[in-house]
Amino acid sequence: MSTVIEARQLTKVYPMGEEKVHALRGVSFSVRRNEYIAIMGPSGSGKSTLLHILGCLDRPTSGELIIEGTNVLQATDNRLAEIRNRRIGFVFQNFNLMSRATALENVELPLIYAGVRKKERRERAVAVLERVGLADRLHHRPTELSGGQRQRVAIARALVTEPAFILADEPTGALDSKTSVQIMELFAQLHEEGNTLLLITHNQSVAQEAERLIEILDGLIIGDSGQEGVGA
Repeated sequence: MSTVIEARQLTKVYPMGEEKVHALRGVSFSVRRNEYIAIMGPSGSGKSTLLHILGCLDRPTSGELIIEGTNVLQATDNRLAEIRNRRIGFVFQNFNLMSRATALENVELPLIYAGVRKKERRERAVAVLERVGLADRLHHRPTELSGGQRQRVAIARALVTEPAFILADEPTGALDSKTSVQIMELFAQLHEEGNTLLLITHNQSVAQEAERLIEILDGLIIGDSGQEGVGA
């Protein structure tokens, strides 16, 4: 099974006046294709910093990050933008949808950035919205959708570029318990279909849905159920 992500001794230091905050202190792990991983830790543990680095939204202070064979720390800003748009599917806690755009238009957006022609992007957007159970909500705007439906639109948008992996940040954080269960069932279905999933969460019940659990605390990995010896 091929490796999608290789993180090697990632550190992140933020200068705070005369002091320095060490958000990550040498984080190493790999992700294989079709893995379903939860990265769990309390607030301030470093998981949000790790999310931003894995999503190519920020660069580490030191270490290496290889995504599908590309060392992203040596990549140009244009190459990083291309990786973010085409190879990483983002799902956020608060959905991050364009309020004036329909579900279909929101899902088409990454394909517009990628230069996909109108006919193809429309067909691909419709297909993924059908896949997440929103065939009858294509032309509804976010304000006309429930929280669960908005998150499904966000998941469809993440899927439409056929990314190397989906990076979900607290994907049930803004949802009630019943809707959260439905969204986690959808993630399980996506994993069964062959997608690689990384969920960032502080919620134990959400983390238990994944096949592999990576625990982070004070910028260090203290447990990894997919790696012998870590956190033992």
